[in-house]
Amino acid sequence: MTQRRNSKSQGKRDVKSSFSKNGRSSESGDASPGAGQSSGPARSWFSLVVVLALIGLWSSMAVVYFDVVDYDSVLARAKEFRQNFTNVLQGKLSAYDSDGDGDFDLEDAKVLLDETRPGPNSTGLKSAERPAEPPTPEEQTGSRPTEATETELEMKLQREEPAESHGTDPIQSRDPEMVQSHDQQTQEEPESQNDVESDIQDAVALPDPEDSFIPDNNRGESVFSHVSEDKPAPIDSTGVLVKEPEPQETVLESGQYLTSSKVTQEAATEEREPKTEAETQSERTEQTEETTASQSDGTLQEKEKVKKKKPKLLNKFDKSIKTEIDAAEKLRKKGKVEEALQAFEALVQKYPQSPRVRYGKAQSEDDVAEKRRSNEMLQRAINTYREASELPDVTPDLLKAALKRRAERQQFLGRTRGSLMTLERLVEIFPEDYSLKNELGVSHLLLGDNKGAKAVYEQVLSVAPDNGFAKVHYGFILKSENLIAESIPYLQEGLESGDPGTDDGRFYFHLGDALQRVGLREEAHRWYERGHQKGHFSSVWQRSLYNVEGLKAQPWWTPRETGYTDLVKTLERNWKTIRDEALAVMDQKSGLFLPEEENLRETGEWGQYTLWQQGRKTGNACQNVPKTCGLMEKFPEATGCKRGQIKFSVMHPGTHVWPHTGPTNCRLRLHLGLVIPKTGCRIRCTDSIREWEEGKVLIFDDSFEHEVWQDADSFRLIFIIDVWHPELTPYQRQTLSPI
Repeated sequence: MTQRRNSKSQGKRDVKSSFSKNGRSSESGDASPGAGQSSGPARSWFSLVVVLALIGLWSSMAVVYFDVVDYDSVLARAKEFRQNFTNVLQGKLSAYDSDGDGDFDLEDAKVLLDETRPGPNSTGLKSAERPAEPPTPEEQTGSRPTEATETELEMKLQREEPAESHGTDPIQSRDPEMVQSHDQQTQEEPESQNDVESDIQDAVALPDPEDSFIPDNNRGESVFSHVSEDKPAPIDSTGVLVKEPEPQETVLESGQYLTSSKVTQEAATEEREPKTEAETQSERTEQTEETTASQSDGTLQEKEKVKKKKPKLLNKFDKSIKTEIDAAEKLRKKGKVEEALQAFEALVQKYPQSPRVRYGKAQSEDDVAEKRRSNEMLQRAINTYREASELPDVTPDLLKAALKRRAERQQFLGRTRGSLMTLERLVEIFPEDYSLKNELGVSHLLLGDNKGAKAVYEQVLSVAPDNGFAKVHYGFILKSENLIAESIPYLQEGLESGDPGTDDGRFYFHLGDALQRVGLREEAHRWYERGHQKGHFSSVWQRSLYNVEGLKAQPWWTPRETGYTDLVKTLERNWKTIRDEALAVMDQKSGLFLPEEENLRETGEWGQYTLWQQGRKTGNACQNVPKTCGLMEKFPEATGCKRGQIKFSVMHPGTHVWPHTGPTNCRLRLHLGLVIPKTGCRIRCTDSIREWEEGKVLIFDDSFEHEVWQDADSFRLIFIIDVWHPELTPYQRQTLSPI
């Protein structure tokens, strides 16, 4: 028995045979050779993997449990190494940072590429520091490197550049104040230090200081457009600016301004399509050829003598904290306006006497106001711009930038008088800057102070007689004073100058009107055609300036075409009632019919009695004609027309109204004949002449040129009703600004 049990236990030990290191069984037992060869190696590998996994797990647990490795110190050292490496790298590349965004990116490479490109106009890097090299085969033959080589370099830089470097806000322009000039560096460093970085800074072209003063919206347009960034300030045909209502605190969401034309800026402009590689190369070739041609004439050499100075926005203290300013400014340029505002607010708390930090806070508030469309935030920005300008040791360039932007934003909010005071301070500080005086003149015009504006422009023209901006505005003022012939040369020479701010439809409008009034109709239509070719007018005949694009345009309309047949029938059925109330008002001795004040008459007398103006009742006018007003209140397309009027018009014999156009294509004008002489009264619209009839309605689009003659022996009395253009949507009728 004992032996049998021992034999069984020995059999079990044979089954539980161990494995050697090579995976083979050290004891075969009773197993057959075929079975041992098929299962032994698989089991051995599996067991080895399990053992290794368990050992690794136990080792990791031991390291963590017994705190063998100090992970915090390892991470800290890695982070410190990364920061040190970044600082060293940025320090080496800071000299190549030509756009002032704090790093070396594709834009900086492009500047260096353009500046170092061989050619007659290339400033190039300083060659004094470099040893002379033997000429290449291309130089010996006189050929220049191909554009393909430069394109390959740009593509390579694009692949290597981080994506974050292009994340700037499209509505903000680049701020060049982050780039320190070479002469500033050499003042602080020993003269003996002359490295390659300083040489490259000398080679980089300096930006135009005027481009950096208004970083968000510096387009070089007429200052009239500063009243609102969504729509220009209205001016009627007399040359008088129509005052816009101040914007409400609640502003519509972006993209909801649907009205637009070739003249107004109320519709969103389409984004430009990116240029292809071939187009870019062809443009470079054309630019090179133009540069060579201009150099042959000698004009380019004269321009190069005047080296542009870049604005200096950093005082001595601001330079010491430039790194912190750059970090906050980079957030703003990437469109992270809320984060940028928080960063600048923290810097203001830390450095309250820093003008550049305060200016950055104002810019960030300005950006946030634009993003949120908040007038309250914009007012904060206006106040901060003032604070920045009043701090001690503010640089002249930063002072000008802050006050100029403050004046623009005040104008945008309708604070015209405050904007005028800001510009007056600017002119007092910078008396040699004609552009500031030009803007000051526009502020006077917007306040209706033509006399003050005239004095400003006379002062500018006395020292800068070729200033086109001052000329067109001075001519505009002369025409509003009815000095028609005197205004023509100023308007014409100002437009021909092509100076920024002169290419404006209003100046083409008033020049053509002045030429017509002195009998030069053909010359007037040539200027109208030129304005049409530039996109200011829809056509030579239709010259309204504040339009909604795409509306049906024709000079004469029928009631059925307008869709306002009920209104026309009501007017024609009740014309005698309307006439009797109008005659009763004319019989009163209180002078309720006021003379026409738009300077449209050549001769005669023309009086008007207005019931509705810009969609609102005019005072107590309806009390004298209650039946007429009761009839009109049934038709909101007329009483709610914010770009029109409802009024009686009486014209006496011998009156001639100059050819003129209305301000907008958003309305149609109805004339109901009340008292019409048998002959002598007629109206021309484009090239078609018609006459009124008592009790009948004429409908025309007054955005087309029209003219009136009253050659009868007695007065002519009509009822004028402006209605919305039938193709305007309810939303457009609600949101269009009044005119």
